[in-house]
Amino acid sequence: MLELLMIRHGRTKGNTEKRYIGTTDEPLLASERARLGTKQEDLKEMGMLRPDVLLVSPMKRCVETAEILFPEADPVVVPDFRECDFGAFENKNYQELDGNADYQRWIDSGGRLPFPGGESMQSFQERVCRAFRREISELALRSERRGKPDGKVAMVVHGGTIMAALERYGFPRKSYYDWHVENGDGFLLSVRETGDDLRLCVRCGF
Repeated sequence: MLELLMIRHGRTKGNTEKRYIGTTDEPLLASERARLGTKQEDLKEMGMLRPDVLLVSPMKRCVETAEILFPEADPVVVPDFRECDFGAFENKNYQELDGNADYQRWIDSGGRLPFPGGESMQSFQERVCRAFRREISELALRSERRGKPDGKVAMVVHGGTIMAALERYGFPRKSYYDWHVENGDGFLLSVRETGDDLRLCVRCGF
């Protein structure tokens, strides 16, 4: 059985200003590096300080977080784990979008309408889940071929990436926004794959 640790990247300037940061390739805040470094003791206690595989989004904030948390790991970049493209809302916050008719329509839809000039929630979630299922299936297959069915996998990705995967595969069942996680936090899960059925069973928070 695979163990999976999903972690959201550390804080950026845009995160602290409550901006929609998707395609904007921001680095971590300087102050965030020290805070993330203190989490290595938690990783050690969970037995995840040295995962067998480290999967990361290509965005700078994820790569930098992975380097801090897992300095000895060789990350595998998964392009489709990148955050949603927020289109016209990119790098803006709700105060700057107040009075914007497109933004109000998006709010009224419960966040389900496509972002103007960007991705729809459906296409974003499908992109993430397709890549996630592919990566997990390939890891499980390689583990079986080595005669080692158990393994430890860490992911350093985006809040939206985590929410998309857990809404589709997570147990207990929750809606997309109910899986929200703060910067630098995440979940430790057990991966159960039987045929076409994939379940991510939450063991604890990180």
